[in-house]
Amino acid sequence: MEEHKKYIKRALELAQKGGGFVAPNPKVGAVIVSQGKIIGEGYHAKYGQKHAEVAAIEAVIDKTQLKNSTLYVTLEPCSHHGQTPPCADLIIESQIPKVVAALSDSNPKVNGEGFKKLQNAGIEVITGILANEARSINQRFFTFWEQERPYIILKWAQTIDGFMDINLPHTALRQNYWISNEEMKIRVHQWRAEESAIMVGMNTLQNDNPALTARYGNLKNPIRITIDTKNTLSNMSLQKYRFFDNNQTAIVFHFGEEKQVKNTYFYTLNQQENIVNQVVNKLYQLKITSLLVEGGNAVLKLFLETDLWDEMRVIEGNKCFGSGLKAPDLRPYKASIETVGDNKLLIFKNI
Repeated sequence: MEEHKKYIKRALELAQKGGGFVAPNPKVGAVIVSQGKIIGEGYHAKYGQKHAEVAAIEAVIDKTQLKNSTLYVTLEPCSHHGQTPPCADLIIESQIPKVVAALSDSNPKVNGEGFKKLQNAGIEVITGILANEARSINQRFFTFWEQERPYIILKWAQTIDGFMDINLPHTALRQNYWISNEEMKIRVHQWRAEESAIMVGMNTLQNDNPALTARYGNLKNPIRITIDTKNTLSNMSLQKYRFFDNNQTAIVFHFGEEKQVKNTYFYTLNQQENIVNQVVNKLYQLKITSLLVEGGNAVLKLFLETDLWDEMRVIEGNKCFGSGLKAPDLRPYKASIETVGDNKLLIFKNI
């Protein structure tokens, strides 16, 4: 058992390298061991490219060793044709006699069928090794398939005295009142790169004109989303804001007609139904597996009132505003706290 854990742990380390690039697929790592030595390793690096098992098998120099090897993998090998052929078929063709996996795949196209195919071919299958750890690195994937919605993270910055923004005259420089420090800014951009989509409200879009890109390195930009319940956007305003620069897909939820303007998609909301539920259901249909909600206060409040969120990441800066826009009340929740320079990062989980 300890040997199994050792190699699954290594496979989990490999799986993390695909973070931010494989969605809507899961992060998967694989290790092939023969006579106590690793002879091949691989991970799913990018959506549409080879899966971890394929990469690991291809990495084995002497393919005759596969007949006496064990494949360790963080998730059940797929059994269906998707962007790539079934991994289970390749494992069978390679005559690997034993597969040790962390846990099964919740995708209904797999969900036990991969293991069944391997066992029917005479391959020994062992599962449940470091299953909790494997599930943790793919929370987005499992939430998407099991709850039929994206994994939702609420994020904002607030001062020590609980304000998200200060009341400023239009002539004031907003950057003088930035709450988070430089280290946290870099981390926020890394968060953006890890998620499929990012959302801000119309007030934030109009007041701050954010690009909502993932900077500080060669990072992937998320899909940009906003909710325009007042139908304030026009073709002219689409040219005004960086949100609509067409460098990445943008989505607007509104009460108007469904349409597409270049790289921006408008989806219609029903005024008689819960807005958040409608948004989340549409994102599921679009195969968006995770959503980072960066505010502002109104859109955060929509998600909190619906209790539709998985994590809250709250940055507490080393500043006091005294007055301004109040942040959401955190008293009902319990947080883990990390110190990042002179800032604190509060992480809340919706159990």
